[in-house]
Amino acid sequence: MGRVRPAVLAGILVLVPALAACTAENGPTPSATSASVPATGGTMPDAPATSAPLETTQSSNKAPVYWIGRSGGNIFLYREFRDVPEQENPVTRALRAMMSEKPLDPDFFTPWQNPDKLATSISGKDIITVDVSADAFNSNLDADMAARAIQQLIYTATAAAASSGLIDTGQQVRVRILVDGHTDYVAFGKVQLGALMTRAAGLVAPVWIIDPQESTEVPAGSVKITGRSTSPGAKLRWQILQSGDGGSKAPFLTGETTAGAGQGQAGVFTLALTLPAGGYELRVAQAGSGGEPDRNEDTRSFKVR
Repeated sequence: MGRVRPAVLAGILVLVPALAACTAENGPTPSATSASVPATGGTMPDAPATSAPLETTQSSNKAPVYWIGRSGGNIFLYREFRDVPEQENPVTRALRAMMSEKPLDPDFFTPWQNPDKLATSISGKDIITVDVSADAFNSNLDADMAARAIQQLIYTATAAAASSGLIDTGQQVRVRILVDGHTDYVAFGKVQLGALMTRAAGLVAPVWIIDPQESTEVPAGSVKITGRSTSPGAKLRWQILQSGDGGSKAPFLTGETTAGAGQGQAGVFTLALTLPAGGYELRVAQAGSGGEPDRNEDTRSFKVR
């Protein structure tokens, strides 16, 4: 897919809608560059007007964790579900995974560092407070990547709280980030913290594959593939490549599907494919129209045993 690697964190800037949701509510406004992201080497003409819907309550103890990744010339947030220890509350577990573990997909990354201290709490069913030690911010980021990193935390915290049933998903959920208990910290030297923040629009990937996750093995036969698009009712084009000798990949199956448009299933797509044993790469993208190329492709490697 060619998404960005950690070595070039500070050099990737693309145009995204103003991070208006990252501004304060009844508090100071974050530093100027946290409210907008200038363009350098890419644009996001198809970015949706809203953020991804909050996750629904699930019985699984897997933690939803958002990572940063690149598709073409655009940078987005992508989600994985991770197995995490159960010693801490669901929000803390998800954030600790985001700050201390590596994504399953090597095309994703996180600029956060493993903190010495991390604690979270929820009040009023719609406000999440995250208190983290300053060592979590020990990365050299430009202002635009710093703003994305803060949104990565906000998306992960709200996803973990929603999927665990700890918050009222019918309300706008807000997050306050404290550093060593204080409200006046400037994250990565670029973004003022302490005020309530919400999910910013246009940052979540327009297309992402949910299952199978990267490098997993699934039983032979009918392989279920699920994912989400931020454009309900949009046409998606998919392709399965089969791995061969020497790392080669050959087309195996291709097709089209439509992202769901119904309530509760908006943007969801599902495929059931019969695949023999072997290694595969799945590619899903928004179908281009009028001769335009497909865009916002996501890829996933997996094995059928």
